[in-house]
Amino acid sequence: MSELSRRILQRRLELGLSQEELAQRMGYRSKSSITKLEKGVNDIPQSKVEEFAAALETTPAWLMGLENTAFVPPGFEPLPEMVRVPLVGSIACGSPITAEQNIECYIGVPAAWHADFALTCHGSSMAPTICDGDIVCIRCQPEVEQGEIAAVRIGDEATLKHFHRQGDTVMLLADNAAVCPPMIYAGPQLNEIQIEGRAVGFCRGL
Repeated sequence: MSELSRRILQRRLELGLSQEELAQRMGYRSKSSITKLEKGVNDIPQSKVEEFAAALETTPAWLMGLENTAFVPPGFEPLPEMVRVPLVGSIACGSPITAEQNIECYIGVPAAWHADFALTCHGSSMAPTICDGDIVCIRCQPEVEQGEIAAVRIGDEATLKHFHRQGDTVMLLADNAAVCPPMIYAGPQLNEIQIEGRAVGFCRGL
């Protein structure tokens, strides 16, 4: 992924734009062009840099990495300090799925979150708090407080749920119990559970 591709992805996420919305701003017929550009599959012509800058409300110099801060139009609040974290696959918000550990790309998130990595969620068990397609940022830590949303590894799989511990029993609870009933672990089953970290923020396309 080139610096230009990375910054287009970063700025789109900062603005809360979906790939479809950015495609519309650029006059593309579908989001596939944006997907390929962000992944670095297609090169971005220099003639398009100014158009992307305008669509992303920044400057060509920032998109090309020639300046450190994005342009803030009059009347707008400046963005918070941002840091880059790896987007490392996906995590289930329903039945657990195998967590892919390959780094797909790096995304910009608020530094105040102190996130270590991000995961793309699939499923609707945590809706409406966290929806299918949301990118959830995780801070690595081995323990969480009662009821906090945690990324929990179960064997070779992972899921995102509210974590509860009562004595020698662990319960993983979804927001939408109709989709996913409580997941209860006790005794030897506890050896299969490992907290990967706590959810500290999420990004959602509009």
